[in-house]
Amino acid sequence: MTRSARKVLLTGWFSFLHGEATAGDVLALHRVRAVLDHAGIPYDVAWSPGYRADALHLPEAAESSYSYLVFLCGPLHGSQIEELHTRFRSCVRIAVGTSVIDASSPAVSGFHHVIPRDTPGDVPPVRDLAAGAPAVTATPVVGVILTHGQGEYGQARRHDEVAAGLTRWLASKDCARLELTTRLDTHDWRLCATPEQFESVVRRLDVVVTDRLHGLVVALRSGVPALAVDPVEGGAKLSAQARAVDWPATLGAGQLHPDELERWWRWCLTSGRALAEQRRREFLGTPAHGAAADATDALLKALSAAD
Repeated sequence: MTRSARKVLLTGWFSFLHGEATAGDVLALHRVRAVLDHAGIPYDVAWSPGYRADALHLPEAAESSYSYLVFLCGPLHGSQIEELHTRFRSCVRIAVGTSVIDASSPAVSGFHHVIPRDTPGDVPPVRDLAAGAPAVTATPVVGVILTHGQGEYGQARRHDEVAAGLTRWLASKDCARLELTTRLDTHDWRLCATPEQFESVVRRLDVVVTDRLHGLVVALRSGVPALAVDPVEGGAKLSAQARAVDWPATLGAGQLHPDELERWWRWCLTSGRALAEQRRREFLGTPAHGAAADATDALLKALSAAD
């Protein structure tokens, strides 16, 4: 095969079977791709099969097809980078936007050119490639609030099926998923310690996907639309609460079909926003006593009757 004149193979830690694709690495790749596109320089990208099964992988990239190998972002160390020098020995090998820890290591010295973002000594660091990546389109931020407990429902529990169906469907969506729990803890830094902290997170979401009653309630009192699925066969407290607050985007465990999920997903991200905001105003406008559509009036009557 004739070597492609000036064709570049772009690699990084996202290329290795035993590497990883980080948001920063892939943004750095976007920056380099944009520069090469503007300059009219042809290139391919080698991806890890664990991240992009349908893309070009390093074992399939023929050395004779490329004049240059570019390794971008991340630290220059380890056997996987050293193997690139052997695998693509006839290419001009360039490292750009990388961290140099030991300049004498084979992983570093095997490159013809190293253009680091940082290196030992008094060399001033340069801005990371990811900072200059083209602006990205924002995707919906989704809080995922699921329960795997509630053993009190016995044989009517469909929690595992609902969680598996929802998470499998969510994995296919172009959205930023944030796993949340309503459990509070004053010792575990990973959890919210107060309801105020939890609501502060929820208010910043675009939508909540939940099989928990309070996932639905907190979402709506924060003005955030919720796609709720009752995990109990025949419906239980979540379905009852959805009826109590007149929230339509609620499915039963037996209705967990992609078409239904997609329909309510679109609704939550469009007209559902206005209804969620309306519910927020209704909830927060509830007076301490007199017109509340909850059980507090009955509580006061029961307390009075006990006197």
